[in-house]
Amino acid sequence: MITRNFTRLLVVMICSLFCFSSCSRKITENGKASYYADKFEGRKTASGETYRQNGLTAAHRTLPFGTKVKVLNISNGKSVTVRINDRGPFSQGRVIDLSKKAAKRIGIITTGVAVVEIKYKKKKK
Repeated sequence: MITRNFTRLLVVMICSLFCFSSCSRKITENGKASYYADKFEGRKTASGETYRQNGLTAAHRTLPFGTKVKVLNISNGKSVTVRINDRGPFSQGRVIDLSKKAAKRIGIITTGVAVVEIKYKKKKK
């Protein structure tokens, strides 16, 4: 009798786990990242902020301004969290443009471009 009840409980718990995990707000996106050139220092971003290469900011085509994004460099395992404050990148195949400081943190200054995984939470509606 205990075994049957335990089995039922286990089945309910597993089903619940699958149901709630499929409703997760965490989103993962893969692609290439690059970083802003020095010439953009002091210019206005799409959000109206002034670009500062020593900030931990980034550009994304569609994410709302202010979204926090974790960027992981696939080749070396280094990661950084940035705040979206601009639109872009406008080069095909790229998913995010990082500030120079963020690019340094994940080690892409010398290569200029790297394959990354970005993670963020989808805002509640």
